[in-house]
Amino acid sequence: MSEIRFDIGSLHAAYASGVTVADMIDAVHARITAADDPGIFIHLATKADMLAQARELGPFDPVGKPLWGVPFAVKDNIDVAGMPTTAACAEYAYVPDKDATVVARLKAAGALVVGKTNLDQFATGLVGVRTPYPIPRNAVDASLVPGGSSSGSAVATARGIVSFALGTDTAGSGRIPAGLNNIVGLKPTVGALSAAGVVPACRTLDCISVFALNVDDAYSVFTAAAARDPADAYSRAIKVPALAPRPPVLSVGVPAKADLEFFGDASMQAGFEAALGLLEKLGCQLVEVPFSDFYATANLLYEGAWVAERYAAIRAFMDANEAAMHPVTRKIIGGARGLSAADAFRGLYALQAYKAKLAPVIASVDLICVPTAPTHYGLDAVLADPVATNSRLGTYTNFVNLLDMCGIAVPTGKRGDGLPMSVTLLAMAGKDWLTAALARDIHAASGLPLGATGWPQPGSALPGNIARDQTIDLVVVGAHLSGMPLNGQLRDLGAQFSRVTKTTPAYRLYALAGQSVPKPGLVRVSRDGMRIDVEVWRLDPEAFGRFVAAIPPPLGVGTIELEDGSAAKGFLVETAGLADASDISAYGGWRSFVRRDQEKANLLAT
Repeated sequence: MSEIRFDIGSLHAAYASGVTVADMIDAVHARITAADDPGIFIHLATKADMLAQARELGPFDPVGKPLWGVPFAVKDNIDVAGMPTTAACAEYAYVPDKDATVVARLKAAGALVVGKTNLDQFATGLVGVRTPYPIPRNAVDASLVPGGSSSGSAVATARGIVSFALGTDTAGSGRIPAGLNNIVGLKPTVGALSAAGVVPACRTLDCISVFALNVDDAYSVFTAAAARDPADAYSRAIKVPALAPRPPVLSVGVPAKADLEFFGDASMQAGFEAALGLLEKLGCQLVEVPFSDFYATANLLYEGAWVAERYAAIRAFMDANEAAMHPVTRKIIGGARGLSAADAFRGLYALQAYKAKLAPVIASVDLICVPTAPTHYGLDAVLADPVATNSRLGTYTNFVNLLDMCGIAVPTGKRGDGLPMSVTLLAMAGKDWLTAALARDIHAASGLPLGATGWPQPGSALPGNIARDQTIDLVVVGAHLSGMPLNGQLRDLGAQFSRVTKTTPAYRLYALAGQSVPKPGLVRVSRDGMRIDVEVWRLDPEAFGRFVAAIPPPLGVGTIELEDGSAAKGFLVETAGLADASDISAYGGWRSFVRRDQEKANLLAT
């Protein structure tokens, strides 16, 4: 049964067709043997251990337990009851009697722990080689570093040993290994996943991350694990809506060409340019943004306050056991001993200044797209210069948690030299769903197999089966369409894009006169009607009420019939508002009218 696919949809389909959990466990151990890589796991559950976990699941129930029978690995700085936590330092090891909060939530959702994975010691590094255990081999190309600090988790996922794995991400450890191993790395909003039961690196910045073979799986795990946790003082209540199709028009910030840094890696530069071309094909509007202040923010992470925070996390152990630590880790964290409280505050003040300066830049676009890493490094290069190479790998990752952004690394293709190419999508805190929605389309468009398994990407379970929860559909027809001037009003209320569709052929569309922001009015007619292009967005009831209350006359909200036979509330116009209005129904929709109108204006200007 070693041929069983482990992406969650395929695995659940296999269970439904008669494959047993015992078959899955046999496949896990067969793949571990085939990998022949002693660097992936620090501790493994036996087959008997996993069967014991499985007996607690009850009958196959992917609805009540959305991760039923799904195998996962846990980075060895996250507690699993009964398994040693080492943080890649044997002298530090302890055996917890309870699971980390996130592990407990995933077990409750039906997932089964396979084992604890290797890492850069005390989660300090982006390379995956700072470990006293064997170095995990990159799943795509063994000459490359595996990426860190969550090296073992990324490699286990990329090889199809597990369906997903937990990592941690303070400076990029949930993204760099994903990019280097052709998988997805979801770094959530800081605090969305509880850090209770995690050996801290920088408590103010740490977050648990998710490695998966595709975006749907990563987001499903995130959904199951996310919740505010009183046991974690930095935990936050973050809305995690169902993963739905993205808005068709998104503005995506990209580093200004003059600011891009690839350290001479022409293949990576070409790969990133190809990825931007893919974004444009997907309908995204690329906006160059200055990036020097992002880089300056990134540089703060290994200065002052946050190096001191790493020392604070393990001070008692380090002071008593310094010789037991990896030499590079010891050197980096030990540097905090020469810092003062004044140095720490100096860093905090600098960060606050950059936050204030960059907030409007981040808010000016829907998302930001950066290379996951600026270059690739082989093992020899990193071992020869462990600090400089590590620092360069963090060029596009180190600033993210400092600026309270969420992100997801997603494969986009292969570079000209055949090595993996990946980009990371970033957004302000709480927009995890938006980064995942676009990443999902990017991964699908890449056509890449999953990780290093050779498995083709599965057909999407979305859309058409989108969880609606308690949201209310709202039909928009004009200035609130994605990419239009008033769309931000919807986004500010937490609205989520659902779909593009048309009305039934019973409507006329008018360009209204005297509007400060140009907008149309939709009117239902008894004859000579047309189908009009619209979008459907979703709001929770409270946000829907606030939105409707703010609609100015002559617009109002009524029931609009859609061509798929459904009906939803949406914008209509009072007949009194049609004075001096122009009938633009022939254009088929507001977006087409605006585009044609702009084309005419451009012709007149020339």
